[in-house]
Amino acid sequence: MGLIVQKFGGTSVANAERLRNVAQIIAETRRMGNQVVAVLSAQGDTTDDLIDKAKEINPKASRREMDMLLSTGEQISCSLCAMALESMGVPVVSLTGWQAGVQTNSAYSSARVKKIRTERIQSELDRNNVVIVTGFQGINKFGDVTTLGRGGSDTSAVALAAALKADLCQIYTDVEGVYTADPRYVTGAKKLEEITFDEMLELASLGAQVLHNRSVEMAKKFRVNLEVLSSFAKKPGTKVKEVAKRMEKTLISGVAKDKNVARLALVEVEDKPGIAYQVFSLLGKENINVDIILQSIGRDGTQDISFTVRRDDADQAKKLLEEYKGTLGFDHIDVDKGVVKVSIVGAGMLDNAGIAASMFGALYDADINIQMISTSEIKVSVLLDESDGNAAVQAIHDKFFGE
Repeated sequence: MGLIVQKFGGTSVANAERLRNVAQIIAETRRMGNQVVAVLSAQGDTTDDLIDKAKEINPKASRREMDMLLSTGEQISCSLCAMALESMGVPVVSLTGWQAGVQTNSAYSSARVKKIRTERIQSELDRNNVVIVTGFQGINKFGDVTTLGRGGSDTSAVALAAALKADLCQIYTDVEGVYTADPRYVTGAKKLEEITFDEMLELASLGAQVLHNRSVEMAKKFRVNLEVLSSFAKKPGTKVKEVAKRMEKTLISGVAKDKNVARLALVEVEDKPGIAYQVFSLLGKENINVDIILQSIGRDGTQDISFTVRRDDADQAKKLLEEYKGTLGFDHIDVDKGVVKVSIVGAGMLDNAGIAASMFGALYDADINIQMISTSEIKVSVLLDESDGNAAVQAIHDKFFGE
């Protein structure tokens, strides 16, 4: 008998029929002789609906109160799923994040898990109960409810699997595993049997919405046995592991698109030492992450510095830098929110030359212009006009995975 942690996303529990389906999956896993801890997200668009309700009352509500509100979505889905299991004769108990012992720091709306006290969960498992835990939330040292940010239920599940030393952590979603590209939008996308933690982390960070990037980091750190599979189809999923088998002739594992990106350009910056440090240290102090950076060659005593940030952070970044315009010595800031980042990821790139050239060739053949480029050992990212995003992903995917 093993201990399995199963996580079900919002689409998997969106209505009564799907909740019953999830209950059936949990019950079947238990019937096979396993102990089960299930982690559930809020139903469908519940979190978005709650955010809209908050805006009706106070558009500038504190993050603490937003966490108090948003945590209710997961409580609803967990209690309803427990009721479904009760109706099937399965012994079950549902727990909030704080009842389950999930302790976090105090970064409301983006909290980090510090520790999980597993005594309550373990005692319930010892009583032969299925344990259902609210994803996405915990409690801080002040006794306040905190949330882990969007996608945080994945992190909740992996953290619980690590703390409980579970034999397997299964992430159930609306696709059958990890694909070479989003199968909902890309023709010919192929499901991967296995993928490495590093590749999955890059894909998650670059816009692939199968797994939350923090959950992959945690799974890699604590060596959690991780699988991504569908709650709607009884088929094997994708194993995420330290070393993965390679499909024959496959040099990359996937193509990802990230729409949550904006390009900022500081135009005619004084060409002197220390400017880049000043710019990016200012942004870093405000927790504004910078991705692709391009600095032009200085001419006539000035240069341009272009970089990308999350689209959500663009206005704040512009306002912050404009406050220091005199100190930094630039003429003006250009902001472009009509861009998209497209990336390829693959451990096979390490030992094979010409991967980037093939990607650029695919974009050239599709008559798509590249604005910026960023590379690492296992990824190449390009910044494009947003209108070219879908065509770019398809063209690149066809180049590497076409027949």
